[in-house]
Amino acid sequence: MEVGTYTPHPNPPPQGVREQEVRVGDQVLTEEAIAEELQYHPAAQLDEAWQAAATSLVVKTLLEQRAAQLGIEAASEEERTALLLERDMQVPDPTEAQCLHYFQSNRQRFQTPVLLAVSHILLPAAPDDTLQRDQQRQLAAQLLRQLQADADSFVALAQQYSACPSSGQGGSLGQLSKGQTVAEFERQVWLLPVGLCTQPVETRFGFHLVRVDQRVEGEPLEYEHVATRIRQYLHEQVTRRALSQYLQVLGVEIGVEGIAFNAAGSPLVQ
Repeated sequence: MEVGTYTPHPNPPPQGVREQEVRVGDQVLTEEAIAEELQYHPAAQLDEAWQAAATSLVVKTLLEQRAAQLGIEAASEEERTALLLERDMQVPDPTEAQCLHYFQSNRQRFQTPVLLAVSHILLPAAPDDTLQRDQQRQLAAQLLRQLQADADSFVALAQQYSACPSSGQGGSLGQLSKGQTVAEFERQVWLLPVGLCTQPVETRFGFHLVRVDQRVEGEPLEYEHVATRIRQYLHEQVTRRALSQYLQVLGVEIGVEGIAFNAAGSPLVQ
């Protein structure tokens, strides 16, 4: 099912989406304001989009009211929010011990990327052309049997059959790292050992006869090479949690009515 985007509507949301008006402190968030905000919160169901839109406006209003309490003014909403959070939130930097512990507990995340040298023969077929895909699947099986009998024929078959520009290089795609090919190709090819793949690889483009010419496994990285990245990641995680808690406390202190307020669902915390 496709996810739709709800656009602003001049009429109030259907009955059942809300039971009472949404209020932040003494300020009422109008139905029109929430309807206008809906366009920025696509969801499969209207009530989900409404909840997200209302939550976003509640957060915005909480921050506005808190800034007003403290007399914080700025040229833009973003600058005012930054000044407010700098004043109200104290987020400690992760310690060296915490960074090192995270590194030691997640060693598999910190290594050089796996590199593959890959050649392929692309037999093209449109995704919605069932007849063409059946024909190309049969041709792929035929050529695969030929390659299994005569591995040296790969270059000639690539030049003759492949619809990829790499056919001019005998099918060679050169050295690849993750992210350079379409997802369905990558998912299958990155699991392969060196040599000819024993089954055609199917993608949106058709069928690929794949040969892995070289595979260079990732090498573990030393802590010194990733310490800055770990420190930044941990700081972002702590900041998100602190911000969620801050907004939740602010909601209790100022008062939020008419919505099940969960600050963690706000885009500001994502």
